[in-house]
Amino acid sequence: MWQIWLIIAGLFFIGEIITVGFLVFWIAIAALVAMVVSFFTTNIIIQTSVFVIASAILILATKPFVKKFVDVKQTKTNAFSIIGQKALVIKEISSHSIGQIKIRGEVWSAESESDEIIAEGSEVEILQINGVKALVKSLDKVKVESV
Repeated sequence: MWQIWLIIAGLFFIGEIITVGFLVFWIAIAALVAMVVSFFTTNIIIQTSVFVIASAILILATKPFVKKFVDVKQTKTNAFSIIGQKALVIKEISSHSIGQIKIRGEVWSAESESDEIIAEGSEVEILQINGVKALVKSLDKVKVESV
């Protein structure tokens, strides 16, 4: 019976290589524990119980430990990385024309969230990206009223 547990462990190790999580590894280790138990007893119920209990213990005991060392935060990339950042207006933004902002050396088309006029040289915060346009709000204290 130990050969079957070894094959099961091998399949779980292969499954761990294929997946990105760190869960199947512990199930493979539990299969190896059940393989060791199979040297002492031929009772399949005891072997299976040891496999299930060892799997549960290994998964539950190591999950908090792994969370301490694995950062699961997703890094924002591309256009979404500029949301919440400050930018400089290089072409006036008004309700009837789309302006331009510059951030990290890139020029973006921009529109105001409240249809206010934002003068060239003003500082704005990027609220969201709509297609190829940035939706911004002015950070300058003095705002030009919309017409």
